[in-house]
Amino acid sequence: MNLSFLTSFFKKNTQTLKLPQSLLLREIEETAEKNKLSIFQNITMYHHSKNFFIPLLIVDKERGILLFEFKDWSYADLKNAKIEKATQQDSSTNTIAFEKSHEFIKRRFNELTHTDGVPIYNYLLMQNLNIDEYKHLDDSFKELLPEEKIMFNDSTQNEILGKIMQSDLSKIKLPNVANIMGTLLIQYAILNTKKEIYLASNEQRNFIDSELSSKFILRALPKSGKTSSILLKAVLEKLKNPQLKIVIIKPTILACDILKSQLLSMVEYAIVEIDVVSIEILTPEQFKNKALKNLDLIFCDDSQTYSQEFLEKTPHATSSFVLVENSNIQDDDAQFTQNFKKTSMQTHLYQANPHAKALQLISSLLEKNKAEDILVVCSELSKEKLIDDLKGFIKEEAIKLDASKSLIEQNLDNLLLSSYEDINSIEKKFVILIDICFVNINQLLYAHNLALENVYVIYENECENIQAIRNNFENNEN
Repeated sequence: MNLSFLTSFFKKNTQTLKLPQSLLLREIEETAEKNKLSIFQNITMYHHSKNFFIPLLIVDKERGILLFEFKDWSYADLKNAKIEKATQQDSSTNTIAFEKSHEFIKRRFNELTHTDGVPIYNYLLMQNLNIDEYKHLDDSFKELLPEEKIMFNDSTQNEILGKIMQSDLSKIKLPNVANIMGTLLIQYAILNTKKEIYLASNEQRNFIDSELSSKFILRALPKSGKTSSILLKAVLEKLKNPQLKIVIIKPTILACDILKSQLLSMVEYAIVEIDVVSIEILTPEQFKNKALKNLDLIFCDDSQTYSQEFLEKTPHATSSFVLVENSNIQDDDAQFTQNFKKTSMQTHLYQANPHAKALQLISSLLEKNKAEDILVVCSELSKEKLIDDLKGFIKEEAIKLDASKSLIEQNLDNLLLSSYEDINSIEKKFVILIDICFVNINQLLYAHNLALENVYVIYENECENIQAIRNNFENNEN
């Protein structure tokens, strides 16, 4: 008996089977966890207008990519089979050649990193075959699919690890997991303002991959990647179905422009073919004026800033409506709990004259940092006073941030002065907060979390807001 479908397996990758849960998969997962290997299941890679499905992939930081093909063949399917090597098969990689997947992965690396990427090692998952049954198969099968490259349904964790360890150690230092998988899985690649890659957390990936209900609330901690996740979710949905009508709502014109810039950078990095303009990013007012109909997906980012009337009317126009809001620091219901940026932000409290202390801090920070690294958040009155004093005091241009204006109308690469209402989507290394006691606590907490390194809180008198900052964030007080 000669099974043509076995032979064709080596000619081309026609794999579309989703990897089911099984005892073997559980053993592989536990092996990966114990040995600090990163595991990815049922993933789809996208490149230009193409996509490619892989049931299981493991990243070993000492070896490279371990690629697992899945076949649901049983002993009954194979016991009388003889197979022949396809004439065009490249047998250079331990006699198992997943040519299409290798080609796809290498193309991604070449176009994104201008290298051939990392070593790739092939394995086969045989969840319906045990080792004793394998030994009774025809020798032709064993020649093309050697035992050391197959995970059987009765493989132990030690056997799984042993087969992985047989693959060669890399002779060069490999990129980290975030860079490897961020190159391959653009739907999980988060880029910061410096174009550094972060890999979406398990929490974020679960959201990005989820089937959304008609109304969904994404509640998450500050800096846990809410906005990045909805942007990736929108891109993924467009890759799966280019005809979808998607809208993302942001509170201000400036916030919309910043998100549009992020979307453009993301798609340019990803090298995928989607029409970025087809993902509309609008303020609530722009959304109401457009009167869009038959939308498939709406994201309301920072939904806590919108009126209840707007939120109640919006869902009627869409099949999926996602409210995205900041969660309280202590809230156990938040879906995202990890800070993917892994910053070491510190909070410093100063009881002093806010105006004088702010000028002193700005002058001190500018001795070793650039003006564009600093954001001061305050009342409108304080903003006007600081602008006047900064002109002669530190000889640095300061810009009054106006969220009602577009990104092109104002230069954010300067020292910025902003009101608490205008700061959506702005991040700086250093944030100075004054006029603390006259601000809504949610606005204050949002402003606090814009700092990438240090936040300086200046106050004259104790109040509830100061106590909230002290309870949640204080590192030291001067």
